[in-house]
Amino acid sequence: MIALMTSLHSGSGRTYQEVPEPLKFFNEQGMVGTFVLFDVATDTMLVSDEARAKKRFTPASTFKIANSLIGLDVGAVKSVDEVLPYGGKPQRIKEWERDMSLREAIKMSNVPIYQELARRIGIERMRERVKGLGYGNMEIGTVVDRFWLDGPLAISAVEQTEFLNRTLSGSLPINANAVSAVREITLLEKTDTYELHGKTGWLFGASRQLGWWVGWIERENKVYPFALNIDMMEDGDAAKRIQIGRECLKALGKL
Repeated sequence: MIALMTSLHSGSGRTYQEVPEPLKFFNEQGMVGTFVLFDVATDTMLVSDEARAKKRFTPASTFKIANSLIGLDVGAVKSVDEVLPYGGKPQRIKEWERDMSLREAIKMSNVPIYQELARRIGIERMRERVKGLGYGNMEIGTVVDRFWLDGPLAISAVEQTEFLNRTLSGSLPINANAVSAVREITLLEKTDTYELHGKTGWLFGASRQLGWWVGWIERENKVYPFALNIDMMEDGDAAKRIQIGRECLKALGKL
């Protein structure tokens, strides 16, 4: 079981506990980043590097969770199996160059499919719904199909776990069928003892790349949202997002 360092308390009464072991996993992979696990039952954030855990970054493809919820809730798609067009243009990843449903697109992190979904939602409905979700800084600017890739939308690792908790607890203004569908398409692994749900993100910037992995573990009738982000120097670092995240979850006794 992971060791806990001195507890720090937020003004709301929430406890932040620094956990030292994740730093070892980041260092072993030569990466800099943060990991957060939200223990909802005790209102405790287990964090590695609390300052970075509270720093906002562009969400990149982790926003596909919110985009799916909004799209389903407003009826921009009938279901996660409705096929959407990718638009016919060449894509950075060849596998994205075909029409597909959200069920398939979220697994492949297909950007053009989710851009089409955002355009169907529309800028005003998207702005209203992002605010309703309380998602990060809740700023989407004026371009409906780029704000989660280029900004101005930004969210911290702590806020990612809070958003996921609101989603799973049913406290968002989103219909239950939409939440159930998103739970279904984000499932990565299921065993006799737990379910693992998650979504990666990969932010490309002029001077840096940032990798995300966010999601939750369901076990023993409890839900544990988590979020990781790392600075990436090269494309090969992308695989380290889940590698490090899984090691952190194992150290915390959740995998």
